[in-house]
Amino acid sequence: MGMIQEILERHLGKVVGILMGLLFGFLAIRYGFLKALFVALCAVAGYYIGKRLDDRIDFREIFSRLFGER
Repeated sequence: MGMIQEILERHLGKVVGILMGLLFGFLAIRYGFLKALFVALCAVAGYYIGKRLDDRIDFREIFSRLFGER
């Protein structure tokens, strides 16, 4: 278990990148490139929204800036 923990501590970004690449490759082969791209974009949007929630950003302020009067 010590070796796996050391690899994850030193190379976490690479491990996550490899797993994401494998998942995207599987989705592209199974469902097609455009559907896999859609799933990847949904995952990125979900990450962005989740990060904003963790940072305690007020969504009403963001929506008013995006869709408010100009």
